[in-house]
Amino acid sequence: TLTTKLTNTNITDAQEMETIWTILPAIILILIALPSLRILYMTDEINNPSFTIKSIGHQWYWTYEYTDYGGLIFNSYMLPPLFLNPGDLRLLEVDNRVVLPIEAPVRMMITSQDVLHSWTIPTLGLKTDAVPGRLNQTVFTATRPGVYYGQCSEICGANHSFMPIVAELIP
Repeated sequence: TLTTKLTNTNITDAQEMETIWTILPAIILILIALPSLRILYMTDEINNPSFTIKSIGHQWYWTYEYTDYGGLIFNSYMLPPLFLNPGDLRLLEVDNRVVLPIEAPVRMMITSQDVLHSWTIPTLGLKTDAVPGRLNQTVFTATRPGVYYGQCSEICGANHSFMPIVAELIP
């Protein structure tokens, strides 16, 4: 290197400064990450849900199991247009709705028997993937009664758009 009386070797080398501006941001990131990870895992903990339902995705319907109440099991198929009543929503009505309580923590355990599915009800803020061989879960507490509609939101085959989900929330 060419040095003159105008250059300072402490500034051009600057190993101390490079060390500081490398280590200081790393320490700051660690101090932010550790509490964030703790909070992330705390929010995923499930403490005594009032109600547990297992949902199994099939091509192209859902099976629900009320595990807390004697193992009630039923399938939920989309209603064909010939069976719709006036006021029913085409492509969204099912023959058996899943009935859930409001103001109580509900644990949904979601899996699939065949291909990837996704159990989704957008107005409740729920979307959980149904993966064959894996049991995913989500917990929610609904605050308003009503009928909520959703669909499988994973492209799972030819009739993917014909897998509606209807949840009836009651007090």
